[in-house]
Amino acid sequence: MAEPPLSPEVLTERFGPHPAYTPPGGWLNESRHLPDQLVKTHCCFCGQQCGIQLKVRGNRVIGFEPWEEFPFNHGMLCPKGVKRYLQGGHPDRLLDPLLRTSQGFRPATWDEALDFTARRLREVQENYGKDSVAIYGGASLISEKSYLLGKFARVALGTRHIDYNGRLCMVSAGTAYKLAFGVDRSPLPWSDILKAQVVLVAGANVAECAPITTDYLWRCRDTGGKLIVVDPRMTPICRNADMYLPVRPGTDLALYLGLLHVVLRDGLERRDFIGKYTTGFAQVAESVRAWDPRTVAEKTGVPPESIERAAHLFAKAERAIALHARGVEHQSKGVENCLGLINLCLATGNIGREGAGCAMITGQGNGQGGREHGQKCDQLPGQRSINDPEARAHTAAIWGISPDEIPQAGYSAVEIMEAIHRGEIKALLSACFNPLVSLPEANFTKEALEKLEFFGVVDFFLSETAHFADVVLAGSLQEEEEGIGCTAEGRVIHIRKAVDPPGNAKGDSWIYCELAKRLGKAKYFPYQSTREIYEELRQASRGGHADYFGITYEKIDQNMGVFWPCPTLDHPGTPRLFEDGRSFHSDGKHHFVVTEWRESGDPVSAEFPIYLTTGRVVSQYLSGTQTRRIGGLVDQYPNPRLEIHPRLAEQHGIKDGDWVTIASRRAEITLQAMVVKTIRPDTVFIPYHWPGGRSANRLTHRTLDPRSKIPEFKVSACRIRIASAPPDWAQAQLAKPAAPGKGTA
Repeated sequence: MAEPPLSPEVLTERFGPHPAYTPPGGWLNESRHLPDQLVKTHCCFCGQQCGIQLKVRGNRVIGFEPWEEFPFNHGMLCPKGVKRYLQGGHPDRLLDPLLRTSQGFRPATWDEALDFTARRLREVQENYGKDSVAIYGGASLISEKSYLLGKFARVALGTRHIDYNGRLCMVSAGTAYKLAFGVDRSPLPWSDILKAQVVLVAGANVAECAPITTDYLWRCRDTGGKLIVVDPRMTPICRNADMYLPVRPGTDLALYLGLLHVVLRDGLERRDFIGKYTTGFAQVAESVRAWDPRTVAEKTGVPPESIERAAHLFAKAERAIALHARGVEHQSKGVENCLGLINLCLATGNIGREGAGCAMITGQGNGQGGREHGQKCDQLPGQRSINDPEARAHTAAIWGISPDEIPQAGYSAVEIMEAIHRGEIKALLSACFNPLVSLPEANFTKEALEKLEFFGVVDFFLSETAHFADVVLAGSLQEEEEGIGCTAEGRVIHIRKAVDPPGNAKGDSWIYCELAKRLGKAKYFPYQSTREIYEELRQASRGGHADYFGITYEKIDQNMGVFWPCPTLDHPGTPRLFEDGRSFHSDGKHHFVVTEWRESGDPVSAEFPIYLTTGRVVSQYLSGTQTRRIGGLVDQYPNPRLEIHPRLAEQHGIKDGDWVTIASRRAEITLQAMVVKTIRPDTVFIPYHWPGGRSANRLTHRTLDPRSKIPEFKVSACRIRIASAPPDWAQAQLAKPAAPGKGTA
């Protein structure tokens, strides 16, 4: 049996004081605060979720200290992690619910705002049916909130339409891993990177998007490991790479087909592993026969000799790892791209062993946990399929309803916006999602928001999307509610509450439960704390692939995290999947899956001859709602710039710092040029963290991967020209006097 839970006294001695533990009896009880306490928790930004100690004074986070004992980052933090504590005291923080009037927003009481929200949701459903209401969630929410939102949509509202902003991040990888392995999780802990002889990093700007992972790569190279980088841009890790493959945007799959072609042509596959542990190899082998290096070189722009060398380097290694991220997944064939890498790992026997495997670099904080427990349109808690009768029966029993009462799978995030455009969905409640900046073709999103009969937002800042809302419910930051998250490794971590929400803001969980009561569903939402929600989540996940039943808050604290699946209290967790050779499929085999080539949804042409790709910069995060409000981060990269190769710039008479108009088939924006030699001459790059006239997603398109429903952010066609003058937003910035306290939040 597992050890009994540690007493509060022992926990305090081992981990430091926990000023905001919510005792039984309610999450509305005031926390006890003592001066300058350190609360061990985790960063709220990317999927690494680094350990950090927040310094608390009174009811405010005033700083941080490194948490050197936490095994993932050992106290190291990126610029966002260092500055994250500043957002809690920002003057833009929402302190009251807001109701729209003819003169703009006005503060409201909670009873007034919640009554209005529930009444409007009920009226829309009475007029148009249950599915006329949709829910948007956020992947960065603690898992308790994700679980609660899924239950709220399906039980309190009875709608099938709930999805989340992780639809713009990890779903292609998750879909591919389910097809190949039967489970959606990176199969290895990051410590395995140190043991690899070769690491192939595909479509992942690790240094800026997952900076602590860069340290793992450098330590791998320090012990003789080789690094291969596949990307249209020479991102910072290329400086120390052994090979750089400058793939043309949207042609990644052709490259992976070519690598596997060389492996099989030269007899480098691991036949013993393939025969014992896999199915489908013969079909995949036949499908790559035509993808010889010269054919692949014409498609991708990668020299044939580089394809040959990379294939041999990867296949001849005893232990090799393929890491991938949004550059591979943000395509209309993102699932095929991920499967192409998985097929390469399976063919070379690089699965289920220390230092060997294929892994997705999760982009959002709790991007893994946020999709496991019910806010994804096709999943129930425990990563169960909503179409599985057994899964529906299990979940219904936990919720106290009949399986027939659980709605069927609904629309994905982009499909919800399209359904609003068609008039099919009339009301939307959105939590910590900024679709006006995040979704492709921003003008289309704006038109949809204007068509809604009711729009409610739960957030802690007034995002660009929230300006369209009828009601804004002032919610909570990560450190203002206790809960769990799941890192890119599959490690379940404890988010310890540090402070209460300021002013009249409330914890998101309380908001959803209060709404449920007003919708007549109080008996299904009796929770008085997030711990009570987690206890139900453990039961709901029990027996699923993402089984959290054996994971408690205390067990997480004792072990610095627990890897799922963890089916019993005495189970140690599962850092590395498939060590026994078995997959999660019913046949126990890993499945090779044939991947078929197709062109992108927005091809280059004589009129739009240049590839446009988008991504992140290290100092900003997602739609920028948080990081654009932190002065120390804004100063590092205050506005987006257009990265352009000197050769392409010369062809258009563009110099560094010139204002350039970039036009796609949908819209145009004007940005300053940043002339660099680290990008393909046929490609330009724009970071996507800004709204309005600075928004890269005004240019992108709504082509979706048919299986994962992820938009093709990374491949658009565009043209460029020198602008006649700076855009209005730039002129407004130049005319604005410098704010006092520049460089602080």
